[in-house]
Amino acid sequence: MNVFEQFFADCVGNWQSDRTYHYLTHQEIERSQTTFEVTPLTNDGKAQVLSDNAYQQLDNLEGLPGFNLGFYTISETGEEKRRNLNLMFVPKSEDGAILEGDYLRDRAYEEERPIISHFSFDSTNRELLMTTNYTRVVSVDSITLTNPSLRIRKILNYEKPSSGQPLQNVLLVGFGVEKKVT
Repeated sequence: MNVFEQFFADCVGNWQSDRTYHYLTHQEIERSQTTFEVTPLTNDGKAQVLSDNAYQQLDNLEGLPGFNLGFYTISETGEEKRRNLNLMFVPKSEDGAILEGDYLRDRAYEEERPIISHFSFDSTNRELLMTTNYTRVVSVDSITLTNPSLRIRKILNYEKPSSGQPLQNVLLVGFGVEKKVT
């Protein structure tokens, strides 16, 4: 099993996350706890994610990482969020230690719709970087698997720039420590 495959194999299970969000637009800090349940997605589930995104059908579904992700979050103010979604990764190119491709979900986090994002995976430090262009923001989410039962999460939400302009105006910064519980 290569490093990319092992990363996703290690992500299967139940996780507990403690996060801190820094809202830079109104100088607020919020803490929350999230429980995740990550299970492998069947080939039929992967085909449905492709269909939901009007993505070309692929022949090698068995070899593509795909998951059902259920999570429950409660913030320190008592706000609760529960969600369940299906997602998958379609590698497109590899340059040394960096693998890049498409990250597809049947439901996005910021917007209730299927979405295709970009991912890159660095096998030297086991970091998965996912970039999603939403209507108003661009979310850059990093998961670094430090060992099979500990992940470090970093989330940056940028104001969506004009076409062709770089990401610059940070609206939210989030940090999390995620521990596997089973």
